[in-house]
Amino acid sequence: MGQRVAIILAAGKSTRMQSNLPKVLHNVCGAPMLAHVINACKTVGVDRLIIVVGHGKDQVIDTFHDDTITWVQQKEQKGTGHAVLVCESALDGFEGPALVIAGDMPLIRPDALGTILDECEKSGGGVTLASSIFEDPAGYGRITRNPAGELTGIVEHADCTPDQRNINEVNISYYCFNARQLFTALHKITPDNAKGEYYITDAVRILLDEGLTATALPIVDPADAYGVNSRADLAFVSGVMQDRIQHHWMSNRVTIVDPRTTWIEAGCKIGPETTVHPFTCVRAGATIGDECSIGPFAVIAGDDHIPTGQSIGLQCTGVVQ
Repeated sequence: MGQRVAIILAAGKSTRMQSNLPKVLHNVCGAPMLAHVINACKTVGVDRLIIVVGHGKDQVIDTFHDDTITWVQQKEQKGTGHAVLVCESALDGFEGPALVIAGDMPLIRPDALGTILDECEKSGGGVTLASSIFEDPAGYGRITRNPAGELTGIVEHADCTPDQRNINEVNISYYCFNARQLFTALHKITPDNAKGEYYITDAVRILLDEGLTATALPIVDPADAYGVNSRADLAFVSGVMQDRIQHHWMSNRVTIVDPRTTWIEAGCKIGPETTVHPFTCVRAGATIGDECSIGPFAVIAGDDHIPTGQSIGLQCTGVVQ
């Protein structure tokens, strides 16, 4: 296996979030949402990250100290295709597969990225993208296929015919391109759309028109395809992430008495046979030993280390007279 590269698009503003904080730095269960995307990439062996920044770039760069990251600035917001194109010089000479994903999709799972990377490496060119089957696909680009089931294109919702709007398979912006073919295609894109922007989906169309390999794999659960554009989205995504974190610990011999009143952040450690009682918060970075009793009404800070067998929390005994 050769070098694995990922381009992460993180230049967007927090317009709909009405925030001065860059969108990708908003916290999801103890870490900036961009950190979750970076971690997913590294889990599948990505050893070089090209991250596109724009709004609040200094704040984003200062948050991450990682020598595997090359930062590229998108000075003007001209669409997803343009955001990837500004990475061309950073990847000069690289001809292997490159993931292209958004930095505001913290629920992305490593197995989906690994699948499209493996498929793109096996095919040797073109593009492999992950898709999802939505019960309500409104607003998403539709995946179109021929009678043989082969990918024929991506049609944006606004451009769909009535029949195409009935398609439930949607594009969720998880791509893996052959890097050389990607940049060749991006140079051919024109901003012929209502927004006057350069769309990366046009690169998929160009590769198809040139007869290159293009595959869409419907492998992503709809919940994992959720991006963050508002504070309501942020709350929803945090809830899904919290369910995942708690399920992980319960699958590793930790008892959570009431998941609804418990908050456990990513990046902590909890030993087996520990019980977490209601109204407890465990912050990122905390370490809890084996056979502990945590809570009720406990906050375990990120720098706390709870030794094996300890009980922490509000303990009430006897009868109040």
